[in-house]
Amino acid sequence: MGSGIAQVAATAGCKVSLYDTSLEALDKAKVSLNKILTRLVEKERIDEAEKKRIQESINYVNHLKDLASSRITIEAIIENLEIKKKVFSTLETYVSEDCIIASNTSSLSIASIASALKKPERCIGIHFFNPAPLMQLVEVIPAIQTAPEVLQKSTQLISDWGKTVAVAKDTPGFIVNRVARPFYGEALRIYEEGIADFTTIDFSLKKLGGFKMGPFELMDFIGNDVNYTVTETVFKAFYFDPRYKPSFTQKRFSEAGYLGRKTGKGYYSYDESGHIIRDKTHDTINSELAQQIFDRVLVMLINEAADALFLNVASATDIDNAMTKGVNYPKGLLAWADEKGIQWCVEKMDELYRNYHEDRYRCSPLLRKMNKENKTFF
Repeated sequence: MGSGIAQVAATAGCKVSLYDTSLEALDKAKVSLNKILTRLVEKERIDEAEKKRIQESINYVNHLKDLASSRITIEAIIENLEIKKKVFSTLETYVSEDCIIASNTSSLSIASIASALKKPERCIGIHFFNPAPLMQLVEVIPAIQTAPEVLQKSTQLISDWGKTVAVAKDTPGFIVNRVARPFYGEALRIYEEGIADFTTIDFSLKKLGGFKMGPFELMDFIGNDVNYTVTETVFKAFYFDPRYKPSFTQKRFSEAGYLGRKTGKGYYSYDESGHIIRDKTHDTINSELAQQIFDRVLVMLINEAADALFLNVASATDIDNAMTKGVNYPKGLLAWADEKGIQWCVEKMDELYRNYHEDRYRCSPLLRKMNKENKTFF
């Protein structure tokens, strides 16, 4: 991730210092960047002169003092709050007074990270999506300590780098990792109830919803260990709200080492090229069952997006941009709600609640209010 962000900044014309404590990691990053740029030349997206310019714009360093002249630093290390705070407090002793210190964390509290600094007002979250050079979205997350000018400078810089900015409140998971939870969680719940298998659920979301990958394919791609940890982190951070409850199925797969594509086995088995070994076709899948699965996952996603708007996590436009440009959803969820009808969303959520009587299936107050007032999101 760090080298990807460095590539984005260098491509946009910035001088970049890429820091790591490991010289081996820096050498690996340099070799990797050369391969990526060579492929871009082969595809005629850049020429040799541009490749050379980008490479010469990145300086590989292994001491924090080499970052002294930086106007902004973006940390992209392990998702461990205490480690991040330690790095930030040390980094602050080397950089200038007006240097912005940003974290690429995907779910940790920016306010907590900022508290490690003597000048917490300079801290902000700048969350890229992997791979950073290809993914259009960047979430920018001001902490309650963040100075307004730091937010303004950060959003302007990321926009200048050619990215789409979505400003998010400093809440667990920000936009994407919060709103996307039902895509995985509800799919796992459907499986655990015995309604359908992995293949049927994935097929339903891809065929009827236009998703590029089904939830089980995507969890295998991300890694069950990584995806489970994010879910568990969000669940705890939201004071154990049942909407974000992790799945025992995913926990057991993680414990068994069935992590997905990177281990050759997850919800699916993979060949040496990383392709799924299919053991059934989709020819006999019941269309009514597929619709039931798709509707259930979709309305849970819409409900989560609506609740994020209700609680002022982000604007409606930023929420939809986050989901289409951050995780490649085929449509923005709030626009999708308008298309399906707000009444349809409320009725589907109420039907789930009547069936289960679990707080997991509570309808967002915003959807109820909009239904009563006959309003739409856009």
